[in-house]
Amino acid sequence: MPVAVVTDSTAYLPAELSGSYDLTVVPLTVVINGTEGPEGEQIQPAEVARALSARRSMVSTSRPAPSQFADAYRKLLDAGADGIVSVHLSAKLSGTYEAACLAAADLGDRVRVVDSKTTGMGLGFAALAAAQAATEGKDLASVRDEAADHASRVSTLFYVDTLEFLRRGGRIGAAQAILGTALAVKPILHVVDGAIVVRDKVRTAGRALAKLVDLAVEAAADSDVDIAVHHLQSPERAAALADAVAMRLTTRLRDSYITEIGAVVAAHVGPGVAGVVVHRRL
Repeated sequence: MPVAVVTDSTAYLPAELSGSYDLTVVPLTVVINGTEGPEGEQIQPAEVARALSARRSMVSTSRPAPSQFADAYRKLLDAGADGIVSVHLSAKLSGTYEAACLAAADLGDRVRVVDSKTTGMGLGFAALAAAQAATEGKDLASVRDEAADHASRVSTLFYVDTLEFLRRGGRIGAAQAILGTALAVKPILHVVDGAIVVRDKVRTAGRALAKLVDLAVEAAADSDVDIAVHHLQSPERAAALADAVAMRLTTRLRDSYITEIGAVVAAHVGPGVAGVVVHRRL
């Protein structure tokens, strides 16, 4: 019997891969001015972008309840899965991993939960690798190891117009946010061991995007890579960023995707975000 793979809605998988992999996605919740709904189902990125741009709007997010994971796990096991690998966004950024662990604890060793220590397609590449391993008939331990291995091979880099939204949500320290504002710089951030850290600071948005390209190429090192470019309502800028990275990586680039970030991450980074996830192949 197969191993089933579960992830959460912050993986932001490309539309062109929809249906290509057998994945169960458990959504996080977004709350806009007291109205809540599951990410990607009832609340879309555009709604969050509008709310963040409006004065006096309140936007927050919450993890799935452990019962949501428990329901998903039981359905998969009842359908005949031997076991489940559940791959999620960084435990330092959300309580989602903890909620999955709480649900898994009631099911013994049939569920293995993996902290990807990242989000977006950093998480997505790990979940896709696990799903591919499951399709190939690998056992539970091997599918879990594939998820962890591929999560360790991603670099997640992104630019934001302001650190204020990350500060409000507690995803970055107040001192770093104040420094960026005081110096009127455009911050470039990356995810290090599951936490968001300032990687560089530049003076203009144009320079920030050029620096993102440089850092993506640096992250690729000598490996063949896949990339995913994330954006929020900026498809033209995302396409230009993807093209610039592709030109620099030339023959080492295998697959390239452009995906809009969902409502949960949008709520914490704000309008104007652009990101590149580099997945190194062996």
